[in-house]
Amino acid sequence: MGKSEEVRMTYSGVIPQKGGGKIARVVFERGKDMAEGVVPSGKIAKSSGFTAEEVAQLEAYLKLNGEGIMEKARKVQPLRNWLTDKK
Repeated sequence: MGKSEEVRMTYSGVIPQKGGGKIARVVFERGKDMAEGVVPSGKIAKSSGFTAEEVAQLEAYLKLNGEGIMEKARKVQPLRNWLTDKK
């Protein structure tokens, strides 16, 4: 990645798919640049501001780390987090 800004990664909880599969959506952000990918496939579905080479690097990262990301995504419980009192 050529730009010096930090790339921030966030991910969803596990999303059930038709046919029984499960995915997690992963978003990479760097300033106004954004890329959205999916694990375990490791594919970037859409991007804006990242070069083709950077998108390829993000896909390689997703493929290499997909299992770990899915493990973390299994621990995300959005409904409970949303309902939790935020003081």
